[in-house]
Amino acid sequence: MKVMKLPKELQPFLESAEAAPEETLVFIEEKRPVAAFISLRKADRAFLPLGADSEFLRIIKTARKEIRSGQKTSLEVLERKFEVATPNKALNRTRKKQRAS
Repeated sequence: MKVMKLPKELQPFLESAEAAPEETLVFIEEKRPVAAFISLRKADRAFLPLGADSEFLRIIKTARKEIRSGQKTSLEVLERKFEVATPNKALNRTRKKQRAS
């Protein structure tokens, strides 16, 4: 990811992004999106590099196709398959045991 100081010419775009922090400004050229401008005020910066990672984007695209075609697996099925429990469920079981004592 490349970081640079915002040129003065782009200041109006920054103001637009700040005015609507939940919105993404999409720049188009000949009716095709070519760039996006988003506010990072509420963004988790740890995840920003993933948005540019082609392998991660391929995994997400594949997962979305699988979900649209009805190929999905519940968390419970995965927990049984790999014999693990999500941390919150394991914690809740422990708390229930402590209360019963």
